[in-house]
Amino acid sequence: MSGFLAGLCVAALPLLAAGFWFGRRTARSPSPGGLGTPVEHATFETLHTASLAAPPLRAGLTGETARRSARRLRTLLGTDALCLTDQETVLAWEGAGEHHRDQIMERIGGPLETGRGEAFRLVCDEPYCPLRWAVVAPLTVDDRVHGALVACAPRESAVLVRATGEVARWVSVQLELADLDQSRTRLIEAEIKALRAQISPHFIFNSLAVIASFVRTDPERARELLLEFADFTRYSFRRHGDFTTLADELHAIDHYLALVRARFGDRLAVTLQIAPEVLPVTLPFLCLQPLVENAVKHGLEGGSSKIDKRRIGITAQDAGAEALVVIEDDGPGMDPGRLRRILAGEADPSDGIGLSNVDDRLRQVYGDDYGLVIETAPGAGMKITARLPKYQPGVHSAGRVRWDATPPSPG
Repeated sequence: MSGFLAGLCVAALPLLAAGFWFGRRTARSPSPGGLGTPVEHATFETLHTASLAAPPLRAGLTGETARRSARRLRTLLGTDALCLTDQETVLAWEGAGEHHRDQIMERIGGPLETGRGEAFRLVCDEPYCPLRWAVVAPLTVDDRVHGALVACAPRESAVLVRATGEVARWVSVQLELADLDQSRTRLIEAEIKALRAQISPHFIFNSLAVIASFVRTDPERARELLLEFADFTRYSFRRHGDFTTLADELHAIDHYLALVRARFGDRLAVTLQIAPEVLPVTLPFLCLQPLVENAVKHGLEGGSSKIDKRRIGITAQDAGAEALVVIEDDGPGMDPGRLRRILAGEADPSDGIGLSNVDDRLRQVYGDDYGLVIETAPGAGMKITARLPKYQPGVHSAGRVRWDATPPSPG
């Protein structure tokens, strides 16, 4: 990410230089109205225009984003006309001479293929058309040409050639950042799918076995468990975005624990302490349930049948700008070295259900300071702490699934 931001800064320097150059051409004395010198005013206008052009481009190169940014880009270059293209067509045209669309596309095949800019004369029979010259600058992302920025003017100009190239570089950086955002989204989606594939067969098999055991002896109990199973799987396989609310995640955990209690009976005791004010906090989807399942798996499923009882505690507290979620069990614990290998992805994923997946996603969304904090040792149980910022740019829940905003009932 730092490489892309560095590229963004490098690409912004020509825009600053352009503003400085145009300001110097105007004058050196302060401008009227207390707006500073013409140099300062021109620099501000250049940066302001660039800031308005950037947001649409951060969504990628499409007809809509090209249309929304073309006018700003034309203002940056101060040219009579400007167009943005992809590999096959003109996505947006801003300014005079739109009848040159076909001629432009016929001539930019070379730059699109080689990735090198080119300038050429426009042939036009329209007596009132001001355009006689075009400058093509390819738009590249990771050495792949995605399209071109074409500036059109009444006459040949070396300054326009250089300025078009620099603005195209800046646009390319915005597209590169858009590509990074999309890659991050695809990665999160892939990790959620991997987590579902890892947890679901294990959970589904055991849940159905428990439900089947009650079908003849207690049909009403079997029906209740089947509804719990349906609610949990509906949540787990939902397609409403990468984020959810703490309330929804806790309700899903409540459904999951209902099925676990049916299986283990009095051998499992669960306590929940949930501060109501943190229920609306947004967090990555399927972020806490795997941690609870990990506590169940290592505390009960891998243990001896002679174990009298295991305890799992789930707390969610208000910690100012953050919500603090702690999942704790009194199970057999784990060797810290083995835990480090699991978090590094160097151990069998079944050794720690979802731990590395959840840790990775928290770091991707909130930064490295927000990875899981895990305290454990052989025979000492395990305590997992997750810090969740109450607000993070770009982190928004897709909305409630079906439950009320009330905390799940204690077990």
